[in-house]
Amino acid sequence: MQSASSSSSIHLQQRYSSLVWSCLDADLHRSAVFYAERYFVHDPNNHDARHLYATALLRAGQPHSAHHLVDLPVDARCPGCSEVKARCCTVLGRHRHARQALEETLADPTYTPSPSMNFHTTRTFPEHAALHCHAAASAAKGNQLDSAAKSYGEALKLDPMVWEAFEGLCALGRAPAADDIYPLRPPPTHGAMEDMPSIPISTGAGFFTPVAGSSGNLFNLWRLDQSSSRPVRMGPPVGPRDSLASADSSFFPEDSFRLGFLRPSRSQPATSLAVQPPAVRPLSSADEAGPVAKKPRSTRQRTAPPSTTAVDTNLKPSKSAGALLQGAEDRSKSSKHAATSSRSNAVGSKTAREQQPPSGNVITRRSSRLLSGNHTKPPPPPKQTTGRRKAAIRMRPLSDTDMDEDSVDLPSVPVSPPPIQPSSSDGSPGTEQLVQEAYEIALADHEIYNLTRIFARATRALAVYDCRTCLEELETLPSNHQRSAWVMAMVGKAHFELGEYAPAQRAFEAVRNLEPYRLWDMEVYSTLLWHLQRSVPLSFLAQELLSINPRSPQAWIAVGNCFSLQKEKTQALTCFRRAFQLDPSCAYAYTLSGHELIDEDFDKAINFFQSALRVDTRHYNAWYGLGTCYMRMSKLRLADYHFRKAAEIHPNNAILLGCVGMIFERTGNIEAALALFDQAIQLSPDNALVRYHRAKVLIALRRYSLAIADLELLRAASPDESNVVFQLARVYRLMGDKVKSAQLLAVARDVSPKSINKIRKLLETMPDQEAVDDVMDEG
Repeated sequence: MQSASSSSSIHLQQRYSSLVWSCLDADLHRSAVFYAERYFVHDPNNHDARHLYATALLRAGQPHSAHHLVDLPVDARCPGCSEVKARCCTVLGRHRHARQALEETLADPTYTPSPSMNFHTTRTFPEHAALHCHAAASAAKGNQLDSAAKSYGEALKLDPMVWEAFEGLCALGRAPAADDIYPLRPPPTHGAMEDMPSIPISTGAGFFTPVAGSSGNLFNLWRLDQSSSRPVRMGPPVGPRDSLASADSSFFPEDSFRLGFLRPSRSQPATSLAVQPPAVRPLSSADEAGPVAKKPRSTRQRTAPPSTTAVDTNLKPSKSAGALLQGAEDRSKSSKHAATSSRSNAVGSKTAREQQPPSGNVITRRSSRLLSGNHTKPPPPPKQTTGRRKAAIRMRPLSDTDMDEDSVDLPSVPVSPPPIQPSSSDGSPGTEQLVQEAYEIALADHEIYNLTRIFARATRALAVYDCRTCLEELETLPSNHQRSAWVMAMVGKAHFELGEYAPAQRAFEAVRNLEPYRLWDMEVYSTLLWHLQRSVPLSFLAQELLSINPRSPQAWIAVGNCFSLQKEKTQALTCFRRAFQLDPSCAYAYTLSGHELIDEDFDKAINFFQSALRVDTRHYNAWYGLGTCYMRMSKLRLADYHFRKAAEIHPNNAILLGCVGMIFERTGNIEAALALFDQAIQLSPDNALVRYHRAKVLIALRRYSLAIADLELLRAASPDESNVVFQLARVYRLMGDKVKSAQLLAVARDVSPKSINKIRKLLETMPDQEAVDDVMDEG
């Protein structure tokens, strides 16, 4: 894809600014934060990008993150940062700090708000796309999944840049392939821009303004209008910002943003920045020769329009256009035209005029009627006219006689006026500038489109839990975007779903460094620390999240995980209950409550898991919890159903495949269980639980050498795990190595003294009578 430096930075900033404000006006805060972060990451030293990103975070309900973004040192803070800081302090209730920040802004007499901070009233986002997106979000929370998917799809058809709609489809598990919504587009070429017959003029509302009366796409292509003759004005904004025109300057879209299945919109109306055509005087041989002497009027009846209104107005551009086309030819004539006297020109014109037959169905000119009849006095002799009188004669209305006088120089066929080019009569310098500007705008459009396309592919891969593909897609992003908080959070979640906890922890630590006051995705980070048994970092995280926003479900989930790690289940359940009370749509809080009760009360745990599924049917953790409950209740058919449902949602989870294999193992289908365990280990080679169950199946199939290999790996990773040592002793006893078996049984007794009775029972049992299932296995 095109790098950030390949396209014009100014046009890219204008594109981002317009897109973010479109999302903010439509109350699509998630989309606004996404594009604002892309803008800020592209140019972190741009204060306008910083202000816009902070504004998007503030609108999205993240005032602490917005305040941190603009709370810079005094030497690095601009008056605009102080103004945005004042807004954040007002939302946070820090009114003294807000007043102090506003005083800093007022102290600068030369302060002018940046484009992202000015007020505006124009809603440029396609209204129907935003309404469909909001309707889909409400339907999803109401568990109307079909309606939600349909509305999200309609929003994307109207405008594929509605990021929340694509994320919503991914959350529902019904997102099509990203290439279907964001097909690959070739980069724009400079040669294609030069062939443009005309360029639509600005509407004053910017590139992202839809056509009035149409549900056009945000990136729809303008129609090429052959009759358009007014150029685009790309000058800086003037006056205070009351629309997107002052933020993005006015520009037209590039063809790569128009999808094949979207209907085209009408070209943008020319309602502003109208360019008046310059006054063009007629050219003739007489003009080249100097002032024209006044010609005597004939006494015969001549025809002319009765007034100088409609007919004259329609005829005048035709004469001017012909003069423009013939100007070069007239200027190249020989010097004898310049030497010819005005009297000779008048006589020649009269002779040519008398040779033409009178035309019928014409209107008699008023001046001719006055000269005919009793008024036979000849006109005064010709004399030289002044410059002012000369200009008046040139601009007078034209008659049929006037057209006859110039019949030698003008073509007989009327010619339409050519397009007026800026800065020159022939249009070459202006056209080249506009073509170059259009090319740079197309490059900016192409860069934003390709960036969104990569994010779409990665987001869909993460939604279907194809985590390896997600990580590969994120690696194709530019380096500055790879180091953003949004991307690092995706990396952390992908590694977490793969069971790779160490890289996941590093990714979430990077997120915390980039955005210390971030609340989104912190429930996943707290669960990751619970799995890693990191009590101190988890406690610190819980306290920080509570100090940031004590009414956020992420903070109470972190506190609950902290209590759960300390085996204080009552306090953990209280925290989880507080989380789903603050946010009834938080399925994760219900699921964690069920896992806390899975060892004590199956009925309550099942109720919590079912509540989670009522909120989110794709929450595979709840399906897994239900399967675990039913398996411990020895309801293998129900357990198998719920485990399979979880595995359908997350087909790359080694633990879920291992659980389905455990059901096969319990029902005696050993070969099918071994196949699932092999598949799970291939997905996650470091998964200890799956490898342990595969070792047991290999022992049942009398493949002792393979079983010993798995158990030795587990023992090296966890030397104090008594079940692993016990299974090793059992395998060596089955192979006839009693000395090795006795040594390992002694180690197992030292590691777990409570297992003495089970060890004695194993020694009393003959090797050929040992059961396949291990009575000591509790994992």
